[in-house]
Amino acid sequence: MGEEGEGQRLDNYLLRILKGVPKSHVYRIVRSGEVRVNGGRAAPDSRLSSGDELRIPPIRVRPPATREASTVARPAADASLRVLFEDDALIALDKPAGVAVHGGSGISFGMIERLRRARPEARFLELAHRLDRETSGVLLVAKKRAALTSLHAQLREGKVDKRYLVLVRGRWRDAKRVVDLPLESRTLGGEKRVRVAAEGRRATTVFRLVQRYPLDPPLALLEAELMTGRTHQIRVHLTHLGFPLAGDDKYGDFAWNKTLAQQGLKRMFLHARSVDLSHPLTGESLHIDAPLASDLAQFLSRLDAVPAKEAHER
Repeated sequence: MGEEGEGQRLDNYLLRILKGVPKSHVYRIVRSGEVRVNGGRAAPDSRLSSGDELRIPPIRVRPPATREASTVARPAADASLRVLFEDDALIALDKPAGVAVHGGSGISFGMIERLRRARPEARFLELAHRLDRETSGVLLVAKKRAALTSLHAQLREGKVDKRYLVLVRGRWRDAKRVVDLPLESRTLGGEKRVRVAAEGRRATTVFRLVQRYPLDPPLALLEAELMTGRTHQIRVHLTHLGFPLAGDDKYGDFAWNKTLAQQGLKRMFLHARSVDLSHPLTGESLHIDAPLASDLAQFLSRLDAVPAKEAHER
């Protein structure tokens, strides 16, 4: 196996190279031991290395359609694949809310699977990081192994500047506030939950005030800069401080979320606004912006249209 499979999960690699084979069949031949890696059985989530000997049993696939039929049946371009930046090493996508970054847990196609399907000729496409399903904004994908390694190193060393926009409830007074609270992650009933805990891992978020909304209840639009990259870091920090994130269905205010939904906010107000990093191959500085998602921008415009006095009298 060549470099294109380096570091990939076995199931993802097989799904990419076995075009036209049902996903269920791919998992069946892996779990039954018909797929061998270096002569032995391997789990679907096993990581591959360059030079591994991969044995795949003969598989019958549906014959390709005729040229005329394939032209007629060609699917429309995937509207979720909005490219913000691209060169021969890196793609930055503007991820929409409601789409997972990768398949799994009942999700057939995430952003990376959609990208691979849209670009079957690409030999290497791998996520450099993740965003929650309901988060919109900048998502980085490496097109080369060397680029992925460099991006992972920058992320690990805190050299990537990631900024988010969030809408919270409460009277936020600080122009800038540094929150340094350790976080602990646990799995309860099959669900991952994160909380502030003294024995947890260090987590630091810098919040900057963008705009206040003197409504009833008062709201604030904040920019959140991640100094560390812990799971659900922004959401848990805000809830712990007493400023629930609008639409957060895990750590937020559930009754308030229902009111927000009636007012037009149907999901969590969390948007990956921008990323600053060094190009993974050339080292040049890159700044990548994702415009605020239209549903969030429209909700803010409605807030701007409500006079403070009228909002208080509601």
